[in-house]
Amino acid sequence: MTTAITPFRVDIPQADLDDLADRLDRARWPQEPAESGSHYGIPRSRVTALAEYWRTDFDWRAVETALNAHPQFTTEIDGQNIHFIHVRAADPDALPLILTHGWPGSVIEFLDVIEPLSRDFQLVIPSIPGFGFSGPTSQPGWDVARVARAWAELMRRLGYERYGAQGGDWGSAISRVLGDLEPERVVGVHLNYLTMPPPPGGPGELSGEDTRRLDGVREYLANQPVQRTVHSIAPQLVGYGLNDSPIGLLAWLLDRFDAWADPASKLSPDKILADVSLYWLTGTAASAPRIHRDSPPGPLPCPVPLGVAVFAREITLPIRSFAEAVYDIRHWREYDHGGHFAAMEVPELFTADVREFFGSIR
Repeated sequence: MTTAITPFRVDIPQADLDDLADRLDRARWPQEPAESGSHYGIPRSRVTALAEYWRTDFDWRAVETALNAHPQFTTEIDGQNIHFIHVRAADPDALPLILTHGWPGSVIEFLDVIEPLSRDFQLVIPSIPGFGFSGPTSQPGWDVARVARAWAELMRRLGYERYGAQGGDWGSAISRVLGDLEPERVVGVHLNYLTMPPPPGGPGELSGEDTRRLDGVREYLANQPVQRTVHSIAPQLVGYGLNDSPIGLLAWLLDRFDAWADPASKLSPDKILADVSLYWLTGTAASAPRIHRDSPPGPLPCPVPLGVAVFAREITLPIRSFAEAVYDIRHWREYDHGGHFAAMEVPELFTADVREFFGSIR
């Protein structure tokens, strides 16, 4: 096993961009019943509008420039290529912080928070195996625990003995497992997504707001998005289409961006297409969903201090009393806007909350 860390620069071959443009030009659009709206899924009009922008105006090279403005590297851990952004703070004593994305996100989620957070933290932003420039996984079994072990090894290779962890979506689970795996090294974990079942003894007496939140969790669990259902059962099945059709991939990811982002955030077409293009150009549309299949549901213990930022339009909203029954909650802030992609939607709020939590526990 090699422990070498190799500099990396994004440079997608022009032939790959030409192939994408050609596929978009030759798209075969499905028929849609008149005035059906979203009854059958994301409306064709929504997808065609963004696809046209992707075909005519979106600039992938600008995304490359934004990524290449930051030092990037690759290394091999547990037989898998790992890509990561590594931005050192001016202060050599600044706390190292590893940021982990989720699905349908990527390291692109963090582009707007790198500069402000790097004033206070040594930033490590890896691509989960199977995602982005880490490339497709070559072995089964890359669950959240295996990813957390890889992150622990990555931080060792970088010489960081004490550090913080932050995550949303799958990054929330990975960061908690990392805290449980390395409690002597992880000083704290900050989350912008936390879903909590009722404690074993039942929910107890709840306020009206907490009752609404519990109802929302139950509703979500009873009516899982089609993407998560398919990913958790047969990700390879849908992967054939996602890996072959940029329109299919766009619809599959856009449906979740539209559902999970706060509409008030008004995510730009460029931000959404940067993320979709990353999946397409790295050939990871089929491999990224495997984490759903490989990661069984279950409790995620985390003995280190936890900070939670609750954004109003998150998929589900956590109940603080449930969280405090399981975790050492040191910080809890609720915001009246923002959704599942907080670092991308509300970067100023996200940055301030991360700073506040780690400042309080240091």
